[in-house]
Amino acid sequence: MQVNDSFARRLRLLRLHRRDDNGLLVVPLDHAVGAGPLAHRGDLDRLLAEIADNGADAVVLHKGAVRRVDPRRFRRMSLIVHLNAGTGLAPDPDAKYPVATVEEALRLGAHAVSVHVNVASISEGPQIAHLAAVAGSCERWGVPLLAMMYVRGPQVPDGRLPDLVAHALAVAVELGADLVKTALPEPAPAMVRIIATCPVPVLAAGGGDVSDPRAALGRLATAVASGAAGIAAGRLVFTADDPGATVRRLATLVHGRTPVPAR
Repeated sequence: MQVNDSFARRLRLLRLHRRDDNGLLVVPLDHAVGAGPLAHRGDLDRLLAEIADNGADAVVLHKGAVRRVDPRRFRRMSLIVHLNAGTGLAPDPDAKYPVATVEEALRLGAHAVSVHVNVASISEGPQIAHLAAVAGSCERWGVPLLAMMYVRGPQVPDGRLPDLVAHALAVAVELGADLVKTALPEPAPAMVRIIATCPVPVLAAGGGDVSDPRAALGRLATAVASGAAGIAAGRLVFTADDPGATVRRLATLVHGRTPVPAR
């Protein structure tokens, strides 16, 4: 017996976008597979508590990490389970491989799933095929799909060029993604054009360079002002001296107000 896709997907999307302004602040914490242990002070559950208590709408975790955290962290935010991965140690650091399924994510209690695709990479074909397969499973089970779309590869000198980013987003939309995360180009007019022509919500990626958090927050503020539906920032949060304070700043950008502290 299959799930009623239309109702189930709408229900889970409402859970993700449960604030009245419909914005979305996602904190991806799937980086450890690619770059080694990154959880703040080595305590993932403590980090999740800070993220949940300060206004994040959702976090992205790999399946093993989900089993190591307190389920009470998800009283006030949603769980997105990430379905593919790759390491920076591989001969092709842009490669991504399936590591979990939609069914596994549902058994873990996920409200949505995510897939990372590096368009223009050497292994672009298998990555796009995996995105399409996941989209089919999401259609079957009524699960929202977040596609993390980047333009990366040996022939790509600048993956933020507007036409390249727009193409990557089109791939995600055409294959069935409900939400897309990407590194938006600058300046603001380029962001506006890309966001306006994408028929699904666009989340602005926090970016890999966190050496200047003030500049990163400024870029994200510009993205939100340019029409981005929200922010997906991981490194900016877990590398911060005070992750909770960083989440509060991001939540203010997305939702226009300071979240009410947890009681």
